[in-house]
Amino acid sequence: MDDIKLERVTATQAALTLIESLQAQYGPVLFHQSGGCCDGSSPMCYPLDGFVVGDRDVRLGTIGGAPVYISESQFAAWAHTQLIVDVVPGRGGMFSLENGTEARFISRSRAFSGEEMCVLPAVRSGI
Repeated sequence: MDDIKLERVTATQAALTLIESLQAQYGPVLFHQSGGCCDGSSPMCYPLDGFVVGDRDVRLGTIGGAPVYISESQFAAWAHTQLIVDVVPGRGGMFSLENGTEARFISRSRAFSGEEMCVLPAVRSGI
């Protein structure tokens, strides 16, 4: 287990390809895992300078060079899961950069094993 680098957030190849396309169009981006208001629980993609990360947002890691954040309260509920960002056909979230590409980001997850939970890296709040 010591040889395996665990990540709290990963992305499928389809998601990485879409991220690369969005970065080519908009420059650096970031993700914030939505808490379920206007756009359900989709991971929302924003220009890096177009979203204010809160002091209580938790940085899960990066995918395709883009940082991924989640609210502290939502992280408390998801701390035992790995977030897997994927893409499916459809319309993206109203404010998410993929809107209009006929693809949208979705969150999948898997529960970490007890052994994995013991070796997960710590997370930090804010930027």
